[in-house]
Order: sequence, then C-alpha cells, then structure tokens
Amino acid sequence: MVCVRLSVTGRRVCVMDTAPEPSAAPAPTAARPASLSPSRAADFMQCPLLYRFRVIDKLPEKPSAAATRGTVVHSVLERLFDAPAAERTAPRAKGLVPGEWERLLGSKPELAELFLREDGSQDADRLATWLADAERLVERWFTLEDPTRLEPAERELFVETVLDSGLKLRGIVDRVDVTPSGDVRIVDYKTGKAPAPRYRETPLFQMMFYALVMWRLKGRMPRRLQLVYLGSGDVLTYDPVEAELLAVERKLRALWEAISLATDTGDWRPRPTKLCGWCDHQALCPEFGGTPPPYPLPVPAPRTAPDDGPAAPAGEAQGRMDAV
Repeated sequence: MVCVRLSVTGRRVCVMDTAPEPSAAPAPTAARPASLSPSRAADFMQCPLLYRFRVIDKLPEKPSAAATRGTVVHSVLERLFDAPAAERTAPRAKGLVPGEWERLLGSKPELAELFLREDGSQDADRLATWLADAERLVERWFTLEDPTRLEPAERELFVETVLDSGLKLRGIVDRVDVTPSGDVRIVDYKTGKAPAPRYRETPLFQMMFYALVMWRLKGRMPRRLQLVYLGSGDVLTYDPVEAELLAVERKLRALWEAISLATDTGDWRPRPTKLCGWCDHQALCPEFGGTPPPYPLPVPAPRTAPDDGPAAPAGEAQGRMDAV
C-alpha cells in the first residue's frame, strides 16, 4: 500500500499497489442479471461481451479522469440546490468543486491513482488542471439554465418499475422539474459535447428509458426531456409521445429476451466497433486475440433425442427454453 498527499487540502490518501494483500476482499459472486438500466442496455447494444464482463463477471475497470470529473460536476449541481435561490451563484457553485472531489476521494480512494506520476508521486499540476476543468463546466451551466428560477421536484432520483412482462427497469434521473399544472420535465446533465444529429440515438434512448419508467410509475407521461451538454454549451429537448414510449417498451422487452438467452447459453459475442479502442477488456476479447474467463454461471446441457426413439411429428418442437 502506498500513501500520498493527493487532495486539495493535502490530506493523505492510501492506494493499493499492484501486489495483492492476503486480506484482499473476495471477488464478487456472479449472478443472473435481475434488472436493466439505461447504461447496461447501452452496453449490450454496443457489445454483448462487454455487458457480460460488466454485469456477470463484474470485472474491474480503470477509473477515468473524464468520468470522475462528471461525477464531481453532477454532485455540485445537485448540492447547489440545497442553498436558497438567491445564493445559487456561479462563484458558490465553483467553490463546491474541491469539496465534492474530497468527498468522492474519501469514498473511493483508488481515484487517487488518476493523479500519480509513474514514480508514484503526486502530480499536483495535473490535479489542479483537472479541478479547473470541472469548475469551467460548472460555470458554463449558468449560461444554459438559471438555478435561481428553478425548484426541482427531485434530484438524483432513483427510479424503478416492473413492466407487465416482469422486466424490472431502474435508473437514476439527474433532475425532475414539475410545473404548477403537473407537467414533468426530465433533465440529464452531460459533461461532454453534444453529439452530431446522426449520433443522438443513444442519449435519446436513455431519456426515453427514463420517460417510460416515470410514466409507468406515476401514470403521467413526462412532457419534456432535456439534455444539458456542459462540454459544448448545448441544450437539446425532446417532447415524447405515447407511441414512442410504447415502442421503447417493446425494444426493451426484446433486448431483455436477448440478454436472457445469452445468459442461459453463455453465448456472449463481441461486436467490434470504433469504441473498442477505449475498452479495458481487450486482453480478454477474442477480437484482440484474448480469451474470456470461464463462464461463471451454469449452462444447461443440450437435450438430445434417443437414437432408437420415434421421430417427432413434423412441426413439433424438439425442446423448449425454460422461462427466465
């Protein structure tokens, strides 16, 4: 274990080195997927093998400076609304950034590795630049929305519902606004840049997922979906209609059936794309010459008909797949 000073207050943080300790925690136990979230749905659509590595094998992944910055910025925008409306200013929000980084570092000390040099010493300049980037994203938000005029009904809201098919959907909504007339707006913050129109399907699918869950939970369809891109200073809005949400529900049902089939058979195939370059699991991927770890869930042996048995009538099923 190596201890370094890596917080803005100079607090010492201990991080694990590459040598395992005898008291290391056991690996997570593999289990069948029990629910679907927007991020995991996106994983399966991007690459079924990636879904397996994350959900079933629960393989560790290296922390990302960009994703960690996003977590800090989200926390700042959530906590800013704890203050009275008149005090929700840009300087106050920027001042929350170091504290939210401290809070996150306290719960996940391994994030300290993001700002270590190869010799294990602290890279204070890189940390300072990273914090300044987070502050700029927070400041840009004030050019897109006016928090002094907003009173969110919910912040960082965990939502969960079970569809008639038995599929459990769950996720975390950044912000929910409700008008006096009861209209609902779902808001999601993105710390990256707004995608080109041809690449907006994935973030829109995430928002439609949330809209479907809120509709099934509350019995009222959200009036507006809003994506706030802090990286580029764009706000994208979309007003869903019932037919679209029903189509999303059908898509999720089909997606879950495909996930269940892969879970039963252990057949999780890679789907190579340009995103493979950012994947932490290339060493285990057949597309890169790797071999996945042994499948941790039981796979039923295929049924075979006896050699001397009568042939099944034409059109009759030779077996069945057990319901999930």
